Amino acid sequence: MSEVSVQASSTPATDAPPAPKADKAMPKWESDTRERVKAAVKKFQKPLADLVARDANEGDTRLLVTDILCDGLGYDKYEDLTTEYQVKVDFADYGVRVDKQLVAFIEVKRCTQTLNQKHLHQVQSYAVNEGVEWMILTNGRVWQVWHMSPGMPVQMDKVIDIDLLSDDFVAKKVDAMFYLSREAFKKHQIDEMWKRAAATSPKSLAKVVLSDKIVDEIAKELRRQTGHRADPKALAETLRTQVIDSSAL
Repeated sequence: MSEVSVQASSTPATDAPPAPKADKAMPKWESDTRERVKAAVKKFQKPLADLVARDANEGDTRLLVTDILCDGLGYDKYEDLTTEYQVKVDFADYGVRVDKQLVAFIEVKRCTQTLNQKHLHQVQSYAVNEGVEWMILTNGRVWQVWHMSPGMPVQMDKVIDIDLLSDDFVAKKVDAMFYLSREAFKKHQIDEMWKRAAATSPKSLAKVVLSDKIVDEIAKELRRQTGHRADPKALAETLRTQVIDSSAL
C-alpha cells in the first residue's frame, strides 16, 4: 500500500492561502460544484464539532455523512446512494452510483473513532468482490479516499486524507472534497487526479531513478565531475540503500 497524494492534512495552517491556478478558465460545472462544496464545508463545521464533542454514535455520524454527501457533494439520496449495500454476506454502509454505475463504497465509523487498517481491509473486501476501484473511509471528520488497482496482490493507494475540523484553509479542504463530488466522479476528475499523483509519487520517481538509462547517465555525470568511473550496478545499489528513502521502494 502506498500514499500517492495527500490533498489535505490536520497540520495547522501557517502560510497564506494558495494562489489561484493560472490555468485556462474553469468550466462552469466545476466552479458551481466547488462553490456548493465550499458552502457545505462551512455549514457542517459546527454540527460536526458538536457530534465530536458529545462522542455521537455511528448512526448519528452516518446521518451527518448523508447530509454532506447530498448537500455538499451532489448525490441524490434515492438514486445515487444505497445504504447497507449487500456484498455477499456482508453489508457496506454505502454503495455509491453515478448514472446507475457503482463507482465507490463508503464505510462510516463513529465520529471519534480513529480510522485504521482494519477498517480499510473491511471496505477493501467489498471493492474486491464487486470490482470497484474507489473506497472512502470516514468518521465524518476525517475523509480518506483509497484507489485499488487490480493485480496480485492488488495495489492500494491513498489519494486523499482530509480533516474537516483541522486548521487548514477552507480552500484546501474544498479542493480535496471536490474530488469526492458526484460531478468529479461523473467526469472522471478523480481518476485523472489519481493518475497525476501516481505518476509523480515517490515510488514512481524511485523506479525512474533506478532505471538502467538514468543510472547510466548518473554514472557518466559522476565521471565528468569527479573522474571516477562508477560501476552502474554498484551505483544503483548505493542509490537504493543510501539515497532513496526505503518507503519509496
